[in-house]
Amino acid sequence: MTLQSMTGFARSQGQFEDTSWVWELRSVNGKGLDLRIRVPGGFEAVETAARNMLSKYFKRGNIQISLSISQSASVTIPYINHEAVSSLFDAAKELQQKLGGVLPGAAELMAMRGVVELGEKQIDEDTKNKRNANILNGLEQAAKSLMEMRQSEGGAIAEVLREQVNKISQLHSAINASKSRSPEAIKAQLQAQVEKLIDSNSGFDEQRLYQEVAILAAKADLQEELDRLVVHVKAAQELLAGDGPVGRRLDFLAQEFNRECNTICSKSNSAEVTSTGLDMKLIIDQFREQLQNME
Repeated sequence: MTLQSMTGFARSQGQFEDTSWVWELRSVNGKGLDLRIRVPGGFEAVETAARNMLSKYFKRGNIQISLSISQSASVTIPYINHEAVSSLFDAAKELQQKLGGVLPGAAELMAMRGVVELGEKQIDEDTKNKRNANILNGLEQAAKSLMEMRQSEGGAIAEVLREQVNKISQLHSAINASKSRSPEAIKAQLQAQVEKLIDSNSGFDEQRLYQEVAILAAKADLQEELDRLVVHVKAAQELLAGDGPVGRRLDFLAQEFNRECNTICSKSNSAEVTSTGLDMKLIIDQFREQLQNME
């Protein structure tokens, strides 16, 4: 299974004897798989089989599935509601006894609402099973069409995501190569900050000074965050090179990207690194936005 998006539409139609059917499938974003199936009365067995079938094709997305059925006149026959006829005739006799007149005949009774109803002609179980199998074959065709559409869009989104991950990697390299990260630059920065601390506190405790220097040194070191970014970039590239549902795992990596980038910006000791970090944050936000439509 290749990478898929979560949006798409598919339709299939067909006919079995006197029954025509149409399937329509609409898929949009969703945290999990939400199948909302609507079928006409009498097709409950089709609904259960349809749910099982679609679960094999899709893992995420809100998918609305509707089955429309139309039948030729030959499969609908009139049924007489004998209970309604009896009630109407009894009421007519009661009125005749009170008011006189002529009792209604069969034609008049049949013209009254609720006396004659149109219903589906009963079919044997074997014919019904064949009809349902034909309808489910049509659903499978629609499911494959929807999957192809989702895969096509998923491939396009995956290409955008790959470019964004590569951009994050390039920005990482730019930060790593920044002159502000050289030992000399870090040493000069620390020295200036220590001198500032000493100048602002004439009675500064020596032990406290060592503690402050240690804190400043830790803040100046971005290597841990940069190393983790390399690991996350590699993981994202591997997921995008594979197949199957990867949206949730990529979303987790996007959160990790964001966490490391925020830390880099907060620890940065130069405008250059901060600016590059903010550029990276923008790419990460775009990356997460694209992921919302990935299965």
